[in-house]
Amino acid sequence: MKVGWGGVTVADNKTKPTLISVEDFIAAVEPATKREDARVLDALFRKVTGEQPQMWGPTIIGYGRYHYKYESGREGDMCRAGFSPRKAKHSLYLMGGYCDDITAKKRDAALAKLGKHKTGASCLYVNKLADIDLDVLEEMLVADWETMNRFFPE
Repeated sequence: MKVGWGGVTVADNKTKPTLISVEDFIAAVEPATKREDARVLDALFRKVTGEQPQMWGPTIIGYGRYHYKYESGREGDMCRAGFSPRKAKHSLYLMGGYCDDITAKKRDAALAKLGKHKTGASCLYVNKLADIDLDVLEEMLVADWETMNRFFPE
């Protein structure tokens, strides 16, 4: 815990960059089908972002970084985009649609064409890549990446 604006206590961000090897992490993903999907996602995220991945916490593969600051005083750094190949579903972190209404509308239209998925507060959940249209996912990633760069310039 640390003291933020106005003496308000705020929790430290638990998701931070680590020195864990992305390649080693992906190589250890089970089952093999999730591991192969993770390799495909890594290649797609690298292509769209132009960034080398870094592990954020023990399970998130992140691309790029941005600094956020809330009115509450909470602030921190997070990856601009990323994913986590979890046992049940892949969690994809595409943040731009949460920053911008236009990107959100584009995201909603793309989700209608994506294929089998679920959404959460800031995540897109996909069981396996065979369930979705990767071209649509790429379009979503491009739009979100551009929005993040616009809202959080380096």
